[in-house]
Amino acid sequence: MTGWAGSRLAARVYDFGVEREWLARPAGAVLWGTDTRLMYETIRTIGAMPAGSAVLDVPCGGGPALRGMRPGQDLRYVAADISPVMLSRTRARAARLGRAITATAADITRLPFADNRFDLCLCFNGLHCLPDPAAAVREISRCLKDGARFVGDTIVRGAGIRQDLAIQAFHRIGLFGPGRTLDDVERWFSGAGMRVDRLELSGAVAHFAATR
Repeated sequence: MTGWAGSRLAARVYDFGVEREWLARPAGAVLWGTDTRLMYETIRTIGAMPAGSAVLDVPCGGGPALRGMRPGQDLRYVAADISPVMLSRTRARAARLGRAITATAADITRLPFADNRFDLCLCFNGLHCLPDPAAAVREISRCLKDGARFVGDTIVRGAGIRQDLAIQAFHRIGLFGPGRTLDDVERWFSGAGMRVDRLELSGAVAHFAATR
């Protein structure tokens, strides 16, 4: 998400789309050949977390994952992002939904959290924006408790010529990193000492779940 940090317009466009499943589905299919319902299904797993769980949402963007929390759910929910624009939108969304969260400015490769702190980390639409996503995965792993889960998605190369050209175009204008493959994603987790439980490709979007 860091490639969007300086653009309020981009933040509004992204939030507008991701907050409306009816709009995100055709947009995801056209641009990335993906079924966005997989992302929303993962978001809804937040509601199954037991009381008192510590959840890290990074990069939180404008807070789309907040919809996964149940009203009154007892979570220590930390939303982190490098972008002040996104954090402001997350705080506003949490207030509208009545969700108690902590919003923190943070670089995903240098998180300001202690080791072994979180029970779950969410990471949607962020890793492909980074120049070194493997470093971000290692840092997130450091912050997770033993047995904690890391779930999310990332855009990868190799799904098709059209999607690869889109990745290259976004890379040239600074919104994406150089582009990685599904095999690269698996190596990020193994290199961070995590077990891959799920690695599912939907178009150019790799959906993952791993356990520390």
